[in-house]
Amino acid sequence: MNPIIHFRDRLPVLAERANRIFLEKFGVQPTSVGLAPGRVNLIGEHTDYNDGFAMPMAIDRYTTVVGAVSADGVSRVYSEQFGDGPLNAELPLTPALSPAQSCGGEGEYGLSIDAVCSGGEGENEYWQRYIGGVIQEFRAMGHEIPPLNLVVCSNVPVGGGVSSSAALEIATAYLIQRVLGSHLDGMEFARLCQQAEHNHAGVPCGVMDQISSVFGRAGNLMLLDCRSLEIEYIPVPVDEVSILVVNSNVRHNLVDGEYRTRREQCEVAAKALGVSALRDANLIHLENNRAAMPELVFRRARHVISENARTVEAASRIRQRDWETVGQLMYASHDSLRVDYGVTCPETDTLVEIARSRRLEQGVYGSRMTGGGFGGCTVSLVRSEQASNIGQVLAERYFGQTGILADWFVSAPADGALLVNRLQF
Repeated sequence: MNPIIHFRDRLPVLAERANRIFLEKFGVQPTSVGLAPGRVNLIGEHTDYNDGFAMPMAIDRYTTVVGAVSADGVSRVYSEQFGDGPLNAELPLTPALSPAQSCGGEGEYGLSIDAVCSGGEGENEYWQRYIGGVIQEFRAMGHEIPPLNLVVCSNVPVGGGVSSSAALEIATAYLIQRVLGSHLDGMEFARLCQQAEHNHAGVPCGVMDQISSVFGRAGNLMLLDCRSLEIEYIPVPVDEVSILVVNSNVRHNLVDGEYRTRREQCEVAAKALGVSALRDANLIHLENNRAAMPELVFRRARHVISENARTVEAASRIRQRDWETVGQLMYASHDSLRVDYGVTCPETDTLVEIARSRRLEQGVYGSRMTGGGFGGCTVSLVRSEQASNIGQVLAERYFGQTGILADWFVSAPADGALLVNRLQF
């Protein structure tokens, strides 16, 4: 069984490990730390950049960045790929970052931040751009960033649709604020990191991932209005239902053009409908204007418009604890992402169908892909007392059908960076 280990048990170990690596690399203790979680989205996918609604939550998988001003005037960052260790109880640890250049140890990666910020090494490895991009956005605000040495440790799955990039950005931003002694509010953090992803990683993302990482609240889902950025917290009775996250271990890369293409198609549809964003359209309006747009654009818009409606209804049903209807809305969301939006893949489709075959009497209410798509994770709403057994069964059947080992974990909604950065370790 995979026990549920809450973040207050995990974070001190993660921070201690980062501190130890920093001391080994640089011979001094770090002076600043930033922490931020990944996130999953229960429902409301590809709605954020259409000014719609989403329902994310922070997960209890975190990235920590520790650092100090560099004594020799050169900025460096290291990340370690973990092997077996105390954090492996639920999910094998993955490197927070992809390898750039070897710096002496197996599974250990390092680079010059100065090269990243000048566009050197960062052209080859996308993770570099997240750190360098955050630094550049602080500089654009007029801050002078001293040379920094950094160490990154993370147990957020990479490339799985759980926002490992946003966790890295937000954790880096919190550390830099502590170095500078500046005082951004939570929404300013989210906006700064969104701009880092736009301007330096080449991903025209909405702000949902960053907001989720900053504003998560333990025991609550967030109904996020992506136009007003208002958040309504919706309590989840964790004794009744749990969130099971299964990583297909098929990687995606949103800068391959597909994400940007979907966004452009939505803009074409909105223009044809005469609205500023698809948030303002309904299915009748869309159907009446079907001839005004290509069929593929029509289907993209149909997903977004119907997904907004599903998300709002899901929030209402969660408040009523109508888990069966919530589950059906999740399945409908996945089907729409597969048929109309074209962002699922055979592996995530397989995971959802395995979950669907377990049915209610076996503890599964609903399942869907989460994140940008083209691989990554699925998220399932399950009965809490059956969560571990369901995770094992899904992984075993997935391996049987695909030959791929799936990692999985159960997460209650966790606290975001705004709260965890107030903790002392």
